[in-house]
This record gives sequence, structure tokens and C-alpha cells, in this order.
Amino acid sequence: MADDAGVYRLADGVLLAQTVDFFTPIVDDPGDWGRIAAANALSDVYAMGGRPITALAIVGWPREVLPLDLLATVAEGAAAILAEAGCVLLGGHTVDDPEPKYGLAVTGIVHPDDLVTNAAATPDDVLVLTKPIGTGIVATAIKRGVAPAAVVSAAVEAMTALNAAGARAMRRIGARAATDVTGFGLLGHLGELLRASGVSATIEAGAVPLLPGVEELAAAGAIPGGTRRNLAAAERFTDFGTGSDVTRLLLADAQTSGGLLIAVNAPLAAALVQALADEGVAGAVIGRLRSRTFADGPAGRIDVV
Repeated sequence: MADDAGVYRLADGVLLAQTVDFFTPIVDDPGDWGRIAAANALSDVYAMGGRPITALAIVGWPREVLPLDLLATVAEGAAAILAEAGCVLLGGHTVDDPEPKYGLAVTGIVHPDDLVTNAAATPDDVLVLTKPIGTGIVATAIKRGVAPAAVVSAAVEAMTALNAAGARAMRRIGARAATDVTGFGLLGHLGELLRASGVSATIEAGAVPLLPGVEELAAAGAIPGGTRRNLAAAERFTDFGTGSDVTRLLLADAQTSGGLLIAVNAPLAAALVQALADEGVAGAVIGRLRSRTFADGPAGRIDVV
């Protein structure tokens, strides 16, 4: 089972959820990088229905190349997101590194009754996604100097949005299965959920929300290497039908600080979408799960329609 965070029973009624994530800059603004890195690291705790409480910073910094004032700006961005999350930074560790890196090790808590895993989905569950996809393509376009300012702004807004609201909505309606969409892309993380739960899925490509401008950037060739690798892996368990090459790449795009992908019993789907809306989140219904059949082969098959 490839859950988002490790879970340890600390005491009756208290589970610890622990995770770690860090990466190199994906945007030009150092404060935004810090904000994105923090939101991304916190996301795994939210994906399991938890609440982050403490964090430790992980930093690699080329001190002979980049000024420490720049690192301070990164840290200030991260601190702003941690404050929003109510998560306390306890300290951290910095090493001299030829390539800058920033991230967090995060500890959260979750009540056993609220625990959400990627192994609890059932046939006929509805799939709901809480953020648009396309951040990998935007990050590549930024590196190439071809990303329009409005597109970058929309991507940064999405990547710095906490998944706390999604976690609260899941707890409110009693959802039990979810994952967050990050480096393996929508198809990769959905595939993990399906295999862990022993089911398959049909998703509607046209229902998947996209960041503005990403279709055009993808068509122009702004495709990360990670996205191409994701697609090559996803092709082993995905039937794309007549979908275009751009659609395939978008569904496999390697995300940073993506949304929650929630599998919820069909009768509760409308309640989840409403609970998300109450939290200011636009939840999109993008597909449905099904029992695997003999024709499907192993669990984890995805049909894109």
C-alpha cells in the first residue's frame, strides 16, 4: 500500500501521520517557492484526513553562489503557509549543496475514525478532484521563459492553496479513500489508489479541471521529463481511447502541491461537492470506480473517455 504519509498509533484516539518532501525551485520568485514547498509537504497529512502540527525544515543551499538573504525569503514564504495551517516550525537542518533545495518533514495527528487511506475505495465510488492540473507543464514553461504571467499567477495560486479545506470536507461527510495528486500525476496516483483498493476506474477527460493556458503550453512542447515518464508508466494500465496526445500528457503531468483525489460513495458525492464548496473549494466529479472483471485483468485499470 502506497499511502501518502506513514501512520503510527501513539495512543488511544491519536494517530501520528508523518511525511517529508523537498525539491529544487520550480518558480522564479523565492517567496513563492517557499510557499509552494510548504503547502506541498503539508498535503500528505491532509490527504489522510489529518491535521499538521509540527514541521522541520530541510535545506540544501549553495552558500558560495546564492546569498543567505535569498534563503531567508524562501523561509519566510514557507513560514506564512505554516502559520496559515496552524503548524509550528520546530527547527531543521541545512547543508551546503551545489543545487538549492527546500522542503519540510511534517508531523500531523488524526483520530482513527477520521483516517483516510488510498486502500479504502469501493466499486461505484465517485471520484472528486479538488484542484486543476498542469503545474508541471507550467513549471517547465517558466524554465524556458515562455510562460505568460497570468498562467504563472494561476499556477502559483493553485500550488500555494492548502488542502486543509479538502481534509475538513472529507471528515465532515465521512470519506474514507483519497490521495493527493503530486509527482506521479493524476493517472499515476489514481492507479495506486485503484491497485490498493482492488478496483478499476473510468474517468472523463473533459471533466478534469485544467489550469488556464496549459493545453496551449503542452501543445507547444513544454513537457517535463517526469510527465513523459509518467505517461510511459500509465500506458501500461490505461486505455486512452481516442484521446489526443496533449490530453494524455496532461493526465500524466507531474504535479507539485496538487489537489486531493477523493473516492466517495455515490450517494455522498453531492454532499462532498457541497462540503467542498462551503470551504471555498471547487470539487470536480471526474469519474467513477468499478469492480474489476475478468476482461479488465488485474485491478488498477483506467479507461479514459
